[in-house]
Amino acid sequence: MKKAGLVLLAGVMAFGLAACGSSSSETTAAGTTAAATSDAAKEDTTEAEVNEDLSGTITAAGSSALKPLADDAADAFAELYPDVAITIDAGGSGEGLKQVSEGTVDIGNSDVPAEDKLDAAQAAELVDHQVCVITMAPIVNMDVAEAGVTDLTKEQLISIFTGETTNWSEVGGPDEDIVLVTRPTSSGTRATFQKYALDGNEEASNASMETDDSGVLLQNVKDTQGAIGYVALSYLTDDAGVATVAIDGVEPTLENTYNGTYPVWTYEHMYTKGEPNDVVSTFLEYIMSDEYGTRMEDLGYGVSSKMTVTEH
Repeated sequence: MKKAGLVLLAGVMAFGLAACGSSSSETTAAGTTAAATSDAAKEDTTEAEVNEDLSGTITAAGSSALKPLADDAADAFAELYPDVAITIDAGGSGEGLKQVSEGTVDIGNSDVPAEDKLDAAQAAELVDHQVCVITMAPIVNMDVAEAGVTDLTKEQLISIFTGETTNWSEVGGPDEDIVLVTRPTSSGTRATFQKYALDGNEEASNASMETDDSGVLLQNVKDTQGAIGYVALSYLTDDAGVATVAIDGVEPTLENTYNGTYPVWTYEHMYTKGEPNDVVSTFLEYIMSDEYGTRMEDLGYGVSSKMTVTEH
């Protein structure tokens, strides 16, 4: 019995030593991982310390079509440079250009060149930073699309937005009134759509539904039977509850913008009055960097270098 007890005790001790050996191996592996993590943390800390050398404020205003990109870039930039505070307002391209010209904001966001909204002397004081390409899409209430209006000729589109065509039945849709959801004359999105979708024809105004807030316009089209308007693709990346309309059989997509078949697009501009300071310059450089460029398409914006046509 004693021998048996000793054998059993020896077995237990052997198992215990083996278990300790196994535990020691896992600890060593964990220790290596922890050390690597610690080294990575040190590198991150070093990088954060470098980034914290940049501090200050940035103010921007203007294009509502560019605002989703500017907001996203500001959030991403804040993670890298936590001591930089960024405020971005909309108000329309004309308002953004006016404010940067007056010096009340650092950046004026615009869908159109400064000379389209300011006099020559004011425009000459501004520095243009082209940050991306933006595509404008006609959108309709779902009842219109479900009734068969998914493609319009440019002539039909012009007739609708100039107020000549007033019932959807005239273009193959339901027998209901067309409700225009329009933008003010200060809107760069309106200027772009008027130039490239309406061939320069003046858009009829619906004062009761006029807004330069793209989010509000989208909601109005979604909620109003028979409605039609237009927004940038950046507002259509999720299930927006509206339908886009092709023009002459060409869908409003980034791919069709890149290959030159879809005509309603423009460059997006971030203007500064003179050369920007270090803080603003670093922000603009970040937006136009390859690092941030990978996010642009996910947000519905086009990367300028992918354009096969540069003018239209």
